[in-house]
Order: sequence, then structure tokens, then C-alpha cells
Amino acid sequence: MLILTSVLTTGALTLTACGSRDDGGSGDDSGGDTTLTIGVDAPLSGENSATGLGIQYGVKIAIDDANKKKLVPGVKFVLKALDDKAQPATGQQNASALVADKQVVGVVGPLNSGVAQTMQQVFASANLVQISPSNTDPALTQGKDWQSGDKKRRYPTYFRTATTDALQGGFAADYAYNGLKKKKVFVVDDKQTYGAGLAKIFREQFKKLGGTVVGTDSVNTGDKDFGALVTKIEDAKADLVYYGGQYDESQLITKQLKEAGAKIPLFGGDGMFTPTYIETAGGTSEGDLVTSVGVPVDTLPAAKQFIDTYKAKGYKGDYGTYGGYSYDAATAIINAVKAVKEANGDKLPTGNDLRKKVVEEVGKSNFEGIAGKVSFDEFGDTTNKQLTVYQVKGGKWEAVKTGTYNG
Repeated sequence: MLILTSVLTTGALTLTACGSRDDGGSGDDSGGDTTLTIGVDAPLSGENSATGLGIQYGVKIAIDDANKKKLVPGVKFVLKALDDKAQPATGQQNASALVADKQVVGVVGPLNSGVAQTMQQVFASANLVQISPSNTDPALTQGKDWQSGDKKRRYPTYFRTATTDALQGGFAADYAYNGLKKKKVFVVDDKQTYGAGLAKIFREQFKKLGGTVVGTDSVNTGDKDFGALVTKIEDAKADLVYYGGQYDESQLITKQLKEAGAKIPLFGGDGMFTPTYIETAGGTSEGDLVTSVGVPVDTLPAAKQFIDTYKAKGYKGDYGTYGGYSYDAATAIINAVKAVKEANGDKLPTGNDLRKKVVEEVGKSNFEGIAGKVSFDEFGDTTNKQLTVYQVKGGKWEAVKTGTYNG
């Protein structure tokens, strides 16, 4: 399912700046406004679509709010959402399509770190800002040698509102060892950039704390039968399974593990944090845990209107994981357009100059979003380092610890 939210116009469109001039007749009050597009790239169908749709609609609500409030006078924002199906090659194609669309002034996404790797160069070459609400692989902002302390930012157009696995993996390991008092863990990953990276960081930190990794294994995305893996876990006598990957596979792993008689919890990262995990695994998910970025969005007063709108509109997907961060990412782009326009005599720059200046202004972001403070460090990483551990209790994700991790 390729979801595109089209620009509703009637009559002639005249290309202006990096957008189009709406000459009226569209049935709204935006006559004479310049139309600019905010792109979204995420898995909107198939694997990971529950969280991908949450990203799309988080951006949609931000755009609707900005237009209603006339946050940027004379500018009407519209959404263009492309489905990457969680596939890196498709993400790269989508990036090229968004770059080619001259109305696009910024992009929110993607969901998956592996997809982001294929998109960064495309956006950087076109000076088009990209803000991911969910990518957590440290290498995306700090380079492949980040663990050795040699941190280098390769793509000045890339930012993220989610904190990294360097913190999330350690935060989870600390809670597993000191909070749950688990000493023997079996670590599994899905071989993908996000999953394998997160599992590695968790594994290393758990061992540093004094825990024992009694076994490791990998699965393939799309796998359904985990009988052999379940046997390995049981034979290893682990008291915890840590999974690096998405909910699609982990919800089946925990179900098959518990049905085989193993009474041990499965712990994972934000890729598992969705109601879909519980719905599929059913009662076997009880006691399982995840870490996710930020604090519970349902507890944030600033997010109340966003949540109410999401529910009232009947939007599909899960807003709880990245919806708030997506809203804030889109708002950062919108605020940047406003700043560029005001600094240019209240006129939008023409051609590629608008995109370039939007990148610069996004880097200066400093505002309170609905999911927390929005600002970025020298690598484009968020300065919001909050993380939360959730556990399935009574068939729902319940926050059990919120804090930060300093290593």
C-alpha cells in the first residue's frame, strides 16, 4: 500500500520558490499561499507498518496544526508520504523521488536505521534536511568508528529526535542486571543494522556489569518458525532473552518460547514497543520488556491534544512509539521555514537556497516539543537523552522506569 497525501488544488499552479502558488478555488482559506511539501518515508505496509503509520500521522497532525495556526503566514504545508516497506533499496528510491519534487523542503523518516543508510547521501547531495524520529544506530550521525571515540559527522543534512542505541542498549543492560537481577542472558538479533547493533551494545554492557551471555543467535526477518531457537535458549538455561530487532519476529519468538514451557521474559528495544506485539503474542507476552526513547507520551501534558486528535481522526498505526517525535520533527522543519522566511525580508528564497537555509535553521532548533525539548548537538543527535523501560502488565505496556544512561 503506497500512501500519498496529495496536494488539493484547482486551477493553475505557478512554481514559486521551492513550492507552488495556490491561486485559490481549493475550498479552503489558503488562497494565495505558497504550498510547500514535507515528505515522510516509512514502512506504511507490511513489516513494521504499525510504527511506520504512527510516523506518517504524527507528521500529518503537525502539518494540520501549523496550517490551522498559520504558523508560517503565506505558506501552506502538505504531506507526501512514501512507503519504503522497510527495504533499504526502496528507501533510496523514495529519497530520490523526494529530492526531485521541488516542493519538498524537508523529510521526516525513515523508521529503520538500515534504510537510513541508503538515504543519507541522496539527501545530502541535494541539501534537503532529513529528521528521523526513530533511527537509533549511532553510526548514522557519528560515523562507523564512533565506539573508538573517533566521531565524525558525514551528513550535515541528517538529524534525529530519538536518542541512540549507545544509550538504549546500556540502559537496558543496566535494568536487566541491576533491576531484574538477571545474570544469564541469551542474545538474539535479526541481522539488520538496528537489531544487530543494539544487541551488540546490550551484550557488551551486560558482560561489563558482571552478567553472563550464555548464548547468541540470529534470525531472518520474515521467519515464522523459531523452534530451533527455542531449543537453544532452553538448553542454555538462560534467565532472560534479549532481542535486537522489530516486533514482527519477536512477538512470535516469545509466543513459541512460552508455549514450549520456558518461563523467562523477552527483553528488547523500541522496535518491539507497539500494542501489536501484545495483540499477536497474547498472554505469552505478559512480563516481557522493552526500552523506548523518551518518556511515556501519554504522561506528557503537551501531547494531550496530539493524542486526542490522533484518536478522534481514527488514524491507524501506533502513535505511542514515535508519533510524538514525528510531530516534533515536522515542527522543526516548519519552524525552520518560518525562520528562513523572516530572515529573508519575509520572502521565501528561490531554488535550492531555501533547502540549504532550512538545513541551517533546523540545526539551530531550540523549542519545547510535545515529546520534550527539541535541539541537536554537533552531530545532529537529539539532546533529549530520556529513555523508558516498559513491561507488559495486564495485557498493556506499563512504564516501570524512566531515566538517562551515562555509561
